[in-house]
Amino acid sequence: MKIICIGRNYIDHAKELNNPVPKKPVFFMKPETSLLQKNNPFFYPDFSEDIHHELEIVVKINKVGKHILKEFAKNYYDEIGLGIDFTARDLQAAAKAKGLPWEIAKAFDHAAPIGKFLPKTNFTDIQNIDFSLKINNEIRQVGNTKDMIFSIDEIIAYVSQFVSLKIGDLIYTGTPAGVSAVEIGDRLQGFIGDEELFNFEIK
Repeated sequence: MKIICIGRNYIDHAKELNNPVPKKPVFFMKPETSLLQKNNPFFYPDFSEDIHHELEIVVKINKVGKHILKEFAKNYYDEIGLGIDFTARDLQAAAKAKGLPWEIAKAFDHAAPIGKFLPKTNFTDIQNIDFSLKINNEIRQVGNTKDMIFSIDEIIAYVSQFVSLKIGDLIYTGTPAGVSAVEIGDRLQGFIGDEELFNFEIK
């Protein structure tokens, strides 16, 4: 199982980090050890002083595929979830300044909390899903999949040109604007519509 993450897939988020808006999907990966499940707490690592939350719709792949055409991409997932792409922003900035890869800032242990999944059939339009993040009961991020630069099906088609998709692979589809630092003691709750999909604490 692998975790494929899409960067800069919402224009407002690209702008808030002063990044150019991409013309093709940008993706990177996290290892399976990045997963944090079952609402277990996230323990703040001692190698960073600036961990940011990035709320993302997550797609779980349900069949093996490569070179998938966009019109068939909908057949490769039947569940929609919600997760956090934790980013050590200080490590990322240092790596970017040197032109180095920045897996060190994205792929660390438990950097990919994941909530429960919902059947795709729950949604009348995959590209019109409201989702949100509360921290300490205060809304921090709000998004809708209609604002994606690249749709879920476009992402699957593009990524599968380079990387074979396998059953159980997770695709984090990008974050809307509103990313910010988390602190020890924070409680994060993620929602699709009014339904809570995750609820965990920073320790």
